[in-house]
Amino acid sequence: MLVLMILLAAAVVLLLARIWSLRREMRRMTEQLRLYNDRATGKKIDVALFDRRLEALAEQINRQSGLFVEAEARRRRVEHEFRQAVANISHDIRTPLTSILGYIQLLEPESITPEEKREYVAYAKNRTKRLQSLLGDFFELSVIESLDYPLQTEKLNMTALLSDILVGLYDSFNEQGITPDIRLPGDHVYIYADESAVRRVVENLLVNTLKHAGGGVEICFTAQGEAAELTIANDAKALAGSDVSLLFDRFYTADRTRSAQSSGLGLSIAKSLMIKMEGALTAELDGERLTMVCRWKAGSGGPA
Repeated sequence: MLVLMILLAAAVVLLLARIWSLRREMRRMTEQLRLYNDRATGKKIDVALFDRRLEALAEQINRQSGLFVEAEARRRRVEHEFRQAVANISHDIRTPLTSILGYIQLLEPESITPEEKREYVAYAKNRTKRLQSLLGDFFELSVIESLDYPLQTEKLNMTALLSDILVGLYDSFNEQGITPDIRLPGDHVYIYADESAVRRVVENLLVNTLKHAGGGVEICFTAQGEAAELTIANDAKALAGSDVSLLFDRFYTADRTRSAQSSGLGLSIAKSLMIKMEGALTAELDGERLTMVCRWKAGSGGPA
């Protein structure tokens, strides 16, 4: 009986010691969390007492803290991008508006000749079309990035679609004095994507190439396993030394003076559409050679 009482007392003492240790460790963890939340330290919670439950709790608290830090960094980044976008679109809208107003004022004097009037009207129309295009691109990007933007994924004959797009841009390449090196597979290659979105992506990339290509242009489409890749490569001296990851940012242009010749939204629209289609759009700069690659999930066989 005495032995039992001794064992019971020892168990109680051990239990009380364990409870006291847990309470002390909880206070220690609470103090660590307070210091972290007050930004007094960047150190996350560590557990001195060996206890699986406390370690699991500390791990989840640290994970939650990490998610909060990531969310805060993302919020700041989005806020910065928004401010930059507002500043850029304000500049790009103000430039053609100022030009339009200037030409309208030039039309006011009765002394202008009919030739001058036609010239000023033509300039005003040109700037108005530029402004209309800019606003259209801005609206399109905002719609594409909305959560409920509709896409109809289907099996597309990408070889035929690319051929159709390239034929449509033949005159544009010819006017620029560019003869692209086009390599398409002999067999039909199918992908799973939205046809109108794919057409918009490819046209945006090719139009961007037409505007900025400084030499030979290579267009290659291949199927590699479960993926299909469209590669567009061209000389881009204006981008030498630039961060190509910025190419897909809203309103980014290689022209730092922002001459209002491009909204800088075409590549951003293409990137957003590729993300919506669960594809990928990347860019790589090797010296003065820019290579853009689109990747889609490939299909097999003929039309579904």
